[in-house]
Amino acid sequence: MGDYSGYLQGLSLAAILILAPIALQSLLSNDTEVVYVLVPGEEEVTTIYIENNTTNDDARDTELNRSEVARIATFNIKVFGETKMGKPAVVEVLVDTILNYDLVAVQEIKDMDQTVPYDFLDAINAKSNTTWDMVLSPRSGLQDDDQSSQEQYAFYYNTSVFRAMGNGTLHDDSANDSFQREPFIAQFQLLDTNGTDTGFDLSLITVHTKPAEALSEINALPHVVDTYLENNPNESEVVILGDFNAACTYVSSNELSNSPLAHSNYTWLIENNVDTTVSDSYCAYDRIVTNGDLDGRLVGTWGVDTSFSDSEISDHYPVWFDIKK
Repeated sequence: MGDYSGYLQGLSLAAILILAPIALQSLLSNDTEVVYVLVPGEEEVTTIYIENNTTNDDARDTELNRSEVARIATFNIKVFGETKMGKPAVVEVLVDTILNYDLVAVQEIKDMDQTVPYDFLDAINAKSNTTWDMVLSPRSGLQDDDQSSQEQYAFYYNTSVFRAMGNGTLHDDSANDSFQREPFIAQFQLLDTNGTDTGFDLSLITVHTKPAEALSEINALPHVVDTYLENNPNESEVVILGDFNAACTYVSSNELSNSPLAHSNYTWLIENNVDTTVSDSYCAYDRIVTNGDLDGRLVGTWGVDTSFSDSEISDHYPVWFDIKK
């Protein structure tokens, strides 16, 4: 883990500095606590949003103990290609960001030679104290009308916390052509602190919607879930995470409330009232949605990582959530 992760491992609630700015608090529900974690010796402050309505009281006691939770993020790395990979200072920040987590879904990999994802994995492993690996998608956008916007997805993961189950698969969108870039689906086994399989399999679906078609693509995501579960009868719960473009001029909160993905079967961990953009705009583009409590492991902590502010890194902040090991 990076320095931030190491610090959080020894962090208790008593050590957290809790602030409540009136402007931000007014945007959040009464069930959400805003916590700012100041890393000693550094100027970076990371915002953590803690949902207080979790039903898992035991998990609440350990929600900020990084040794007992696996932290999963989604991160749209803006136009992640050879040009960005050729900037050492940018790559250093990206690597440090990834190492704050145990598994990260990355969107917007734009490298026709498909070498950047591997080069980035090498950079991660060069700095990490543990071994990382990845599950990489084919270039998405397989339909003829989508091939001009092809991108790859990748799940980067700490092999001491997760074990990949297979190579993942792009959702078969050939019948309906609902997506510009087909969602990418992968499964992982969660490992305990000894590296032993906990018996819990985590199914993740990541997507980067087309901004102009964001609502229709969001509305099509339940079909992706249903198709996946039909083809995998031993699975019942999934997490959908990625750049939904689910805010501001692309999708209104009212439109989202009427989406099939807003059905009671689904819980939106990243809600409408947060900002996931590096720019001056205030938009909750990046989301995490689940259809269950993940075998009781969903502890109710989630956040927006604001540890960088340079749009050269990305125009999106990572967003994340925890599950109990």
